[in-house]
Amino acid sequence: MDRPAPVEQPPPLTPWGRTWRLLAMLALSAVVWLPVSGEQLRETPWLFWLDLALGLSCYALVSRRRRWPLAVALVTSAVAAVSGIAAGPATLAAVSVATRRRWPELAAVFVVGLAGAQVFTLTQDDRAEDPLWLLTILNVLVLAACVGWGMYLGSRRELLATLRARAERAEAEQELRVARARTTERARIAREMHDVLAHRISQISLHAGALSFRADLSAEEMRASAAVIQDKAHEALTDLRGVLGVLRDEDTGEVVHAPQPTYDDVPRLVAEATAAGLNVEYVDRVDRSEGPVPEVVGRTVYRIVQEGITNARKHAPGALLSVELTGSPADGVDVRLCNPLGFGVAVTPGAGLGLVGLSERAELRGGRLEHRLDDGTFVLHGWLPWAA
Repeated sequence: MDRPAPVEQPPPLTPWGRTWRLLAMLALSAVVWLPVSGEQLRETPWLFWLDLALGLSCYALVSRRRRWPLAVALVTSAVAAVSGIAAGPATLAAVSVATRRRWPELAAVFVVGLAGAQVFTLTQDDRAEDPLWLLTILNVLVLAACVGWGMYLGSRRELLATLRARAERAEAEQELRVARARTTERARIAREMHDVLAHRISQISLHAGALSFRADLSAEEMRASAAVIQDKAHEALTDLRGVLGVLRDEDTGEVVHAPQPTYDDVPRLVAEATAAGLNVEYVDRVDRSEGPVPEVVGRTVYRIVQEGITNARKHAPGALLSVELTGSPADGVDVRLCNPLGFGVAVTPGAGLGLVGLSERAELRGGRLEHRLDDGTFVLHGWLPWAA
């Protein structure tokens, strides 16, 4: 796998981010400068004030490190050769350059930083009496640790940026699939409307055309032909009402002449799933004492239960699927399907577009449909108004 491209613009700093960086610089400056500040003030006061002035200038300069990272790092590292206070800003600037992970820049900062540390250690630090090789190794290790820490931060930023970009791309693709599923569903309904009405309208046109050319028909034959046209028009209106019902509940575009599933077909659907080996617990508490469930509502309930059974068969074949139907003419119909996750092996992968289509059908019908995970249990919950 290719390494992600370096992040050109680092993430913006929060108030806490600025605060802890300032505190870290002050701590580093104190560790380097305080041991030599007393001797500077006693023996060379001008060096004390020069150190203080240059160090404060580096603190102001390091705030521009995000705009000119390499230049700021080189200047502060060079100033650190004569100013102990500049050690804090120089370290932060070096880490900032290291986050970019560009080897020429790293080499330049490392060389200048090591040279500055060596000069300061040999000229001002009390540890100058130690062997040169020991001081050199110590400075190399400290500088290498700073560079390594900066490279780690840069790598982590790139990884987070890559993951964020992937998540945004996945979300955009999901939205595109959802929009495509809705477009496909509406196109299917449009094709059904054409297939349903074209045959009926053509029959009406045929009989009406025959009446316009037949002048020898008796009154009884005219009435019979008009009755045929009336019957065909009634059939066309019935079919159109069914298609418009599909638009309200967004049912699937099946052949209109085939028997449409209704609420009474739900027990048969559950029985078929049980016979196929799925463990289903079916509870029907819908109050139908005032009349049967309207057909358009029953078809949508049927499709929701069918989709829940399909999902359980795909993703949790060994789980217990609970199907509960409740409601009344006053409260509407409530559909709830639950099955725990992690049972069996998924039979086929799913894209989740079936739930997208069902959600839109329920919304167009005036209801709602939602799905969620609740303590390791997948819940498909829908509600539909009773009125047809």
